[in-house]
This record gives sequence, C-alpha cells and structure tokens, in this order.
Amino acid sequence: MSHVVIVGAGPAGASLAHLLAHRGVEVTLLERQRDFAREFRGEVLTPSGIDALGQIGVADGIESLPAQELDDIAVYMSRRLVFHEEIDFAALGSSPPRAVSQPALLEMLVAESAKSPHFRFERGVAAKELLLDQDRVVGVRAQTEDGPRDLRADLVIGADGRGSSVRRHADLPVHDLGQPMDVVWCKVPCPDDWTGARAYAGRGHLLIGYRTWDGTLQMGWVILKGSFGELRARGVTQWVEEMAHHVTDDFAGHLRAHADAVSHPFLLSTAADCLERWSAPGLLAIGDAAHTMSPVGGQGINIALRDAIVAANHLVPVLTSPRLDDARLEAALRSIQQERMAEVAPIQRRQAQPPKVMMSHAWWGEPLRRGIAALLRRDFVRALAAREAQAFLFGVTDAKLEV
Repeated sequence: MSHVVIVGAGPAGASLAHLLAHRGVEVTLLERQRDFAREFRGEVLTPSGIDALGQIGVADGIESLPAQELDDIAVYMSRRLVFHEEIDFAALGSSPPRAVSQPALLEMLVAESAKSPHFRFERGVAAKELLLDQDRVVGVRAQTEDGPRDLRADLVIGADGRGSSVRRHADLPVHDLGQPMDVVWCKVPCPDDWTGARAYAGRGHLLIGYRTWDGTLQMGWVILKGSFGELRARGVTQWVEEMAHHVTDDFAGHLRAHADAVSHPFLLSTAADCLERWSAPGLLAIGDAAHTMSPVGGQGINIALRDAIVAANHLVPVLTSPRLDDARLEAALRSIQQERMAEVAPIQRRQAQPPKVMMSHAWWGEPLRRGIAALLRRDFVRALAAREAQAFLFGVTDAKLEV
C-alpha cells in the first residue's frame, strides 16, 4: 500500500488527504500549528469552490459551516457608483459565493477524512527537511513535540502555502509574477444595509468589503507596495481616515464612527508566482505552494480545491496499484501540472490587470478610470465584463472528479 505524506492542512492539503484516504491510499497529513484558530484571509468560496467541495463529498458539511452568501456587487470609481447588481445565481445553475469560516472548514475536512482508516493527522508537526535516496524524495524529517522524527513516504506533497518549506527545500525554480501592491485586512461592524460585496477604486487605492460569516464587515484595502509604513506609524485612526477619503460619504462616516472598533488589522505583503516545475522525483507541490495567487478575485482557496481534485484523478490509479511504478508516478505528477496550468495561468493573467489600471498614479490613470466607469454604465459593456468575471466565479477549465 502506497504511503503519502502531505505537508500543510490548508484547503489543498486537507481536501487531497480526504480524497486519497477515502480511496485506499495511506495518508499522513502534517500541520505545524496545533489548531486552526487563527486569522485567514481567503474565506470566500466561489461557485467553483463550492462545487469542488461537493465533489469531494462534504456537501452536508459545507451547509453546517458559519457562512454568509454574497449575491450582489456594487462598484464605485472615484467615489461614484458605477453599477450595483444582484446576481441570480440560481438562474445560472449554481450557488452564490459564500464567505465561510476557514477554521471551521478545515476542521470539517479533517473530521471527514478521519472517518477513513487510511488517514492520520498530526498537529504541531513541522517538516524541517526532505529525506532523499540519491535524487528521489523518500520522506520528510519532521519536528514534533517529542523531537525530530523521520517519516518515510512514496510521495511527499507540499501544500504548505505561499511560504512553503517543501518547495524551498526541494529548490524548485519559481517565476515571480510581481505584485505592485500590499493589502491591509481588517474587520469593522457591518452596516445594516450591506449584504454583498462592494469595491471602491481610485488613484492608488482599492477597497473591497463584504459581510462575512461572523456578521462583521471584512475589508481588504489594496495599496501600493511599501506605502503603508508611514500610515501605520500614525496609528489605526489615521489609516482609517485615509481609507475614508476614498469611499462614498455614507461609508466614510461609518468608518470614522467605528475607527475604535477595528479588529484583526493585518498587513499582507502580496505575492504572485508560479513554480516552473511543480514536481521532482517523489515530490509534488499544489495550491499556493505551487502557484501563489494574488488576492484579486479571491481565487486562492477555490483554485486549491480544484488542484486537489485534478491531483486525485491522476494519483489514485497510480498509488492504488499493487506495485508502485516510479515512472508512471512521475508521468502523473507532470500531467497534474499540465492540466492545472490551463486554468492557473489565465487566472493569474486576469488578476494582474485590475491593479495596474485602478491604482495607477500615471497621468493617464484617472482619465482611463473615468472612461472605464462610463463604459461600465452601458448594459452591453457590463455583459462583456460579466462574461470575463465568470472565470473567477466558475473557473476556466472543468475540474471533475473521476476516481
């Protein structure tokens, strides 16, 4: 029986562990934290992510999670409303996006995985280095509460996020896509009339807010990279005031009134990259460990879930064979990357464009934004934009579970 060690119990790792274990593959899932009780930023499941979880087999579990559906969107440019639309997702044959508690989601995935006798979950265990036999990865050296321990495996999967130690130790070449922005995340009390998502764009700023699973307003303030230091030194009240300068008067008043209620402020230095090779002999990277996604469009968690489905399709037939064929396994690892890049690459290209236009300080930036705002008030232009946005909502390729 093949044994897989998965490093990282985020959405990619936890969902792939579930898929493999329930199909007879011995899986050890490692998570360096003792629990999931920490702040997560990728908490919006799009229809593609909800569909992926349904295919994984945890549809009932999804319904039990603390959640907030997001079925309308409003876009403002230079403090003026461009459009506000409610989207009939039922007519599109799907569920609306849903902000969920990621700690609750991950605990649910782990609990469902634990129903398989082939699954073992180890908390508070960090992978410190890779074990090698000549040029092949054959396991990990882990740091546990009782000291170092070697875990042997037929395949090691790095699903440990954008700061992946697995890809660092494997020295996999990475292509940096560059991101000229940082994101300040925080929560404030949510206005009573705010149900969906709103975006406020202006010179050098992009503020995105949505009512989240706990009833508060989750905000992501996108700013030019490196520009937060001076504001942070001036304190929370001052950077809330700076945000208020770029939104409508009613929302500005709400921010000022609740400046002392800002919770969980966090500066995220954005990154976007992609490994040139997702695999090496005996090793695979998926999720943000393979392709760190920009926060634009909230794609990280949804792409990760679809990675897990495609990976399972290719790995299960190989790992459940009576005898593991190394050549067949390496071919499967290459096929996973090839299939997933058909979606990851175009999504990353789409993510790169809005910040360049919406946040530009160039002389042409404001006239261009005014032109875009005027065009978006026309129905046929909004229809074209909606078709483009479908890639973020529904995915670019099919990710159908076949095993």
